[in-house]
Amino acid sequence: MALLDTAAPSPQVLGQSDHWEYQYLALMRRIWEQGDARVDRTGVGTRSVFGAELRFDLSDGWMPLLSTKRVYWKTATREFLWFLTGDTNIRALCAQGVEIWTDWPLERYRRETGDAISREDFSARIVADGDFAARWGDLGPVYGKQWVDWPVYEPAQDGLYRRRPQGVNQVADLVTGLQSDPGSRRHIVEGWNVAELPAMALPPCHKTYQFHVSGNRLSGLLYQRSCDLGLGFAFNAWSAALFIRMLAQQCGLEPGELVWMGGDVHLYLNHAALVEEQLSRTPSGEARLEITRNPESIFDYRIEDFQVSGYQPQAHIAAPVAV
Repeated sequence: MALLDTAAPSPQVLGQSDHWEYQYLALMRRIWEQGDARVDRTGVGTRSVFGAELRFDLSDGWMPLLSTKRVYWKTATREFLWFLTGDTNIRALCAQGVEIWTDWPLERYRRETGDAISREDFSARIVADGDFAARWGDLGPVYGKQWVDWPVYEPAQDGLYRRRPQGVNQVADLVTGLQSDPGSRRHIVEGWNVAELPAMALPPCHKTYQFHVSGNRLSGLLYQRSCDLGLGFAFNAWSAALFIRMLAQQCGLEPGELVWMGGDVHLYLNHAALVEEQLSRTPSGEARLEITRNPESIFDYRIEDFQVSGYQPQAHIAAPVAV
């Protein structure tokens, strides 16, 4: 069977400029029109394809920031910076007005207490009450915990294994490796810790990052086992590109390319309005990112260090999140 081409249509066919976003829209159309209808974990149902690849040039400050709907890149950036802290409680996110992860603790709280509290009130209480946040706001050892504190167990004198107080900081090791051995094929950050998956509110979707140095250019590959193309992808692509840009700055390299690879790439059946509206739109503008400060460490960036120009987003398209 011939492979389906998910690359962007040619400008001659489109009659428009060869904007990078057309490859995303082509994948969206392919899934919606040809994807396999599947019953998923959430019960909502999806249309899905297995295996997809998109590529984004990050030179000259370019970033894969979708324009066919508004993407709140500062929210995505705050989430990524939070990952780098290793924190797993939503309190710090809620305090910044970032509610990306609130639905999972909220659903657990409602289920276990029977309290039909609103999302707004739940988030406010998480911020105001440290004890409440400790009880209900933790997500388990998700993303950041694995990135900067992957658990290590060592034999003790009693013959049992004890967890070392500080685990492996994969991100710190990555920076060191890129600087000391750029040609290595082991520049990897992994989030899929099999032993700890049951304790996570949600197993990692953007699970594996690999980086490659060619000359003075740093490229990165993200393998995403599960991708909600309608909602999640916009944040995932931005964050992966941001990761490359930050690493490149820390290591004295130039940004190269982001290669995004998806396993189960899907659209939820209740996102029909989003899909149809987004496919009717034409990409506009080309967003560029400037990092205005070079911190001492990759862990020292602040939201104020990032400025975006050239972004011409069209209206936000609301759609429900499947929990």
